[in-house]
Amino acid sequence: MYIRLVLLLFILNSCDFPERDCLKFKTGTFEFKSISEEGDTLITKFTRTKDLEIGYFNGKIDSNSVKWVSDCECIYKKVNPKSLSEKKSVQMKILSTNENSYTFEYSFVGDVKNKQRGFVKKIKN
Repeated sequence: MYIRLVLLLFILNSCDFPERDCLKFKTGTFEFKSISEEGDTLITKFTRTKDLEIGYFNGKIDSNSVKWVSDCECIYKKVNPKSLSEKKSVQMKILSTNENSYTFEYSFVGDVKNKQRGFVKKIKN
C-alpha cells in the first residue's frame, strides 16, 4: 500500500501540466495571426473588456458580446449579426498561457468535431 502511494505521488509530480493563468487575458488589447488559404499572414487586432470584444481586421470593425463561463472559457455572440451563420455563438477555451500570450481552441457552440486552434499575443493591458 505504501509503495502504491509513493508511486502515485511520483507520477503526479512528474506530469507536466500547461500553465493556465487565464485571468490576465480576460481584458486588454490582443493580436491574432493566421494564415490564409493563399499563404498570406492575416493579422486581427482586438480589444476585450469584461463583456465586449471589438475586433479590427482589413479595415472592418466587428463586435461580439463576451460571456465568461469559467476563468478560461467564454462564449462569443455577434452584436449585430448580418446572416444566419453570424447568429451562431462561438465557444473559446484557453488551453495554455505564457507571460503575454495564450493558446486556445474554438468552435461553434455544440460543434465538437470542428474545433480550431489559435495563438494570441497580448499587446496592451
